[in-house]
Amino acid sequence: MNKKVLSVLSAAAAIGMAFGVTAHAAGNADKPVVWWNRQPSNSSTGELDMDALTWNEKTCYVGFDASQGAGLQGQMIVDYINAHLDTIDRNGDGIIGYVLAIGDIGHNDSIARTRGIRQALGTGVAVDGEIDPSPAETNVDGSSSVVQDGEIGGLTVRELASHEMKNPSGATWDAAAAESTIGIWTSSFGDQIDMIVSNNDGMGMAMFHAWSKEESVPTFGYDANSDAVAAIAEGYAGTISQHADVQAYLTLRVLRNALDGVEPDMGIGTEDEAGNVLSEDDFYYDEQTRSYYALNQAVTRENYEDFLDAARIYAPVSNQLSEETSPVRDIWLNLYNASDNFLSMTYQPLLQQYDDLLNLNVEYIGGDGQTESNITNRLMNPALYDAYAINMVKTENAASYLALLE
Repeated sequence: MNKKVLSVLSAAAAIGMAFGVTAHAAGNADKPVVWWNRQPSNSSTGELDMDALTWNEKTCYVGFDASQGAGLQGQMIVDYINAHLDTIDRNGDGIIGYVLAIGDIGHNDSIARTRGIRQALGTGVAVDGEIDPSPAETNVDGSSSVVQDGEIGGLTVRELASHEMKNPSGATWDAAAAESTIGIWTSSFGDQIDMIVSNNDGMGMAMFHAWSKEESVPTFGYDANSDAVAAIAEGYAGTISQHADVQAYLTLRVLRNALDGVEPDMGIGTEDEAGNVLSEDDFYYDEQTRSYYALNQAVTRENYEDFLDAARIYAPVSNQLSEETSPVRDIWLNLYNASDNFLSMTYQPLLQQYDDLLNLNVEYIGGDGQTESNITNRLMNPALYDAYAINMVKTENAASYLALLE
């Protein structure tokens, strides 16, 4: 098999994870499962799928705090506007017009980011107590019922347009769709666009290179991909690091602990024998949802040089485990879309470094970003693996994977 293809919480122990497992000995349904990056949930309501999150005593989720990150992105944009009030209104119409690239209207992270932006800019409209994350499509005249005009520094803030970036085959978070869409928007109302905001860097960078770099229009993304961080020196306005190094470590570490039969917090909030440990500034654990959340960091002109290598492993958890206490185990891990910039350029390279340190033989499966069957059809014999790390195409499709483990 190709190997390369917050603080200490006693609550974690309360999950009751009986982690003792020998290689390939347990029934598939009893083996460790980690959902990562895409939390099992209803794409319409955001309600978590607790059946999937509690599949067995060795199941959990690893991601990042979407609300905290969304708030950071929104505040980063507000800070930029306040620092450039004299120049940001390019055509002098008294309106700061921005366009928004939405990743996936059914993805909790995308929903949170859209809400965070609208909350910060005052352009959100509340529906049942929550800001509506729906695409406004074209709103040049400010008549949309999905968004409203905000105000910063005496200038009106208007979401001129927003759209889910989906390609013809159905894949979302699509950079090519974002590049095409910015072409349509700029040909229709380009002189009114003062700012571009994107739910991720893949789409943001596509729009930056297609139009906003040459026009010197500030563009904000999310993920802190290496190319986006480097582009800050060229005018990209900012991005958010979701601490992918911590997420990637946690994705594999929770499986390592389960397979070794040690307490779930070992090497996470509790220092292990090799000296690996995270701090409460890096992550927190939510017992009720069995979820580990990495904390986000804003990346701007002032600090971007500290984030240029997005695939660099995190020093506090960079120590090799002993094979005597942590023998090699086989892991099946999939990426929902092999072409996703963040997953392929940042997350997988980090995983491939941590799998060495944690003595895990990981088989990496890249999906097409469109159908679960493109991935599940390649888990033909679950018994070959000791644990599974699952990144779904759609957040409500956990059952498609679990059915293979029954």
